[in-house]
Amino acid sequence: MHPILLIVFLPLLAAIVAGLGGRLLGNMLSKLITTGTLFIAAALSWPVFLSYLGGGAEAQVVPVLKFIESGALNVDWALRVDTLTAVMLVVVTSVSSLVHLYSWGYMSEDPSQPRFFAYLSLFTFAMLMLVTADSLVQMFFGWEGVGLASYLLIGFWYHKPSANAAALKAFVVNRVGDFGFSLGIFGTFLVFGTVSIPAILEAAPGMAGSTIGFAGMRIDTMTLLCLLLFVGAMGKSAQLGLHTWLPDAMEGPTPVSALIHAATMVTAGVFMVCRLSPMFETSETALMVVTYVGAATAIFAATVGTVQNDIKRVIAYSTCSQLGYMFFAAGVGAYGAAMFHLFTHAFFKALLFLGAGSVIHAMHHEQDMRYYGALRKEIPLTFWAMIAGTLAITGVGILGVFGFAGFYSKDAILESAFASATVHGTIAFWIGAFAALLTSFYSWRLIFLTFFGKARWAGSEHIQHAVHHVEEHEDEMVADHDSADDHGAVTVEGTAGYHPHESPWPILVPLALLSLGAIFSGFLFYYPFFGTEQGAAFWAGSLVHDEHLVHAAHEVPLWVKLTPAAVMLVGLALAYRNYIAKPGAPAAFVAMFPGLHRFLMHKWYFDEIYHLLFVRPSLALGRFFWKRGDEQTIDRFGPHGAAYAVGIGNRVTARLQSGYVYSYALVMLLGLIGAATWVFWWVK
Repeated sequence: MHPILLIVFLPLLAAIVAGLGGRLLGNMLSKLITTGTLFIAAALSWPVFLSYLGGGAEAQVVPVLKFIESGALNVDWALRVDTLTAVMLVVVTSVSSLVHLYSWGYMSEDPSQPRFFAYLSLFTFAMLMLVTADSLVQMFFGWEGVGLASYLLIGFWYHKPSANAAALKAFVVNRVGDFGFSLGIFGTFLVFGTVSIPAILEAAPGMAGSTIGFAGMRIDTMTLLCLLLFVGAMGKSAQLGLHTWLPDAMEGPTPVSALIHAATMVTAGVFMVCRLSPMFETSETALMVVTYVGAATAIFAATVGTVQNDIKRVIAYSTCSQLGYMFFAAGVGAYGAAMFHLFTHAFFKALLFLGAGSVIHAMHHEQDMRYYGALRKEIPLTFWAMIAGTLAITGVGILGVFGFAGFYSKDAILESAFASATVHGTIAFWIGAFAALLTSFYSWRLIFLTFFGKARWAGSEHIQHAVHHVEEHEDEMVADHDSADDHGAVTVEGTAGYHPHESPWPILVPLALLSLGAIFSGFLFYYPFFGTEQGAAFWAGSLVHDEHLVHAAHEVPLWVKLTPAAVMLVGLALAYRNYIAKPGAPAAFVAMFPGLHRFLMHKWYFDEIYHLLFVRPSLALGRFFWKRGDEQTIDRFGPHGAAYAVGIGNRVTARLQSGYVYSYALVMLLGLIGAATWVFWWVK
């Protein structure tokens, strides 16, 4: 059996077993089966990846079954394995297996663990189906699969109205993007007569310059197809305009956030653009749109991230911003750099999310950083893991010596944007540099608010509840009624004795392993992903590798190479000044620029605008059809009207049933007269 079959289908098997047999298996067996299969899949994925790392390995297609044969449409279910797939296999299975293990500790008190682990495995299977797709139909199957799994996981705690609302929001917003994606697939089949990805990519250059009718106009064929497909990528990868679901997805358990943001759903759009890069290369307009959307998303999310107080939302907006980097890298033709950042980002973003989960676990599910502080001595292992992730995302390193993961991948994107020597590439470079400054600021702001300064735990309702619970338990144990009378209001002194606890080993082991990825993944894999000759051999045609652009990126002026480090230091200095040296500075800034702060706190008012333009009209239209259409028209003249008519008829006929013989004789006589009259009339 080919290892790719085990890699893809073991998570599906585990999801079925844990999902359908969870009650019989219990928590422990369900966790063992799902986590064990994911570690097996990860262990099988790394040799596949390493076989492509040296270059020279050929793409393979492993047939599974015949799917559709209808006229010109012929869809075979097959698993395609090439360098691009191998990269995604490592990312998806490695992060997912560690998230499964992490969930042993984080979800240990949840009563629905088999269901949770079944959903995680189903999520992983859907993403694996997507990245191994040999046709657009199979890719769409995985595409919708991750959408379904994300809905189930974001709304896992369905007893919370906010979780249900977030799950529904993610589902609806992604339907908008998926509508564009499906139109792109339909159009691609119409133009090329096939949905086979290799056949489409081979024929794509020949369609450059052709036009097609759309909405009563003649439009460049490849531009239209690429933009429709990109709409799908915008939805899945939360680009500006279709990004609103991503921050709300934090309502799900923290392991879900790590899996969505690091390895699965949000990376699907970037992967799709890179997989179909020969198509996008035929349209300069499409590439320009991808660049501007990516750059706008990077700066939008970075600005909003600077004012967030929820630790998970800061990291969520960080994800949105980093995805913008990946897209504008693809837009300038640096697909290898985009995938390199996707690869490194998976490790340090999963590390940051799981580290945040460890902090939340230690703080009794408190997520507001304003109630943290001074945690570095209480949870030192989590602190150092978060430091490693922050050093990676902010791109700390010394040129020509060593750097953390983001130092290599983010710099590769900025250098490629500058080296593209285009207007949109240059704009993307400067926007990306400013976004990097903001990334450094909000990342170090998170570290300083969480781990440094004074303990601010007394203001947290979660900590107060925990202190109440512990004290009341102690009171019951010692029957000390005098001390029990002092609990009326918890003050700073009331929480002074509370000490956050370090997380258990199932949480700390994934943090340690992901820290290695955040530290070394950029240094070890820089040249295969972004080298000139090594890059060409590594990618081996699985995506467009522009050797001239890569060479130019390596030869940019020194000031371009130093720009990311310079803005990182500026962001670090600003965060240190505002949250360590002068803690009152942020409040003074808000007082000076209240409008700007309000604008950022409301996330550029996208949610409010969408609520006004789409949500309220939709609800009003729904109420109109419900009240006027359903109740007052269909029900009134349909079932309710028929029932009313029957009731009236029943009352009329009931009056005729008097019980008197002369009444019945009169009716019979009248009937006879009527019948005789009718016969006489027609005989005449």
